[in-house]
Amino acid sequence: MLPARFAPLLFGLILSGLMSLMVSGVSTYRALGLSDAFIGTWVSNWGISWLIAFPSVLVVAPITRRIVTRLTR
Repeated sequence: MLPARFAPLLFGLILSGLMSLMVSGVSTYRALGLSDAFIGTWVSNWGISWLIAFPSVLVVAPITRRIVTRLTR
């Protein structure tokens, strides 16, 4: 188990991984269909997407929390 202080980082890692997996899968499917190159292209696209998504989530999450706090009671 990891110490609780790593929870925000782990949350961002898992969230960005799953979201980039789904979005890159849909995008790859729309571009290629279920061709022989689908899986390899998807995995490659996912890796690139995750490299962008993970730091983006770490930057955007605190901003989003502040916006949600202001919009809710």
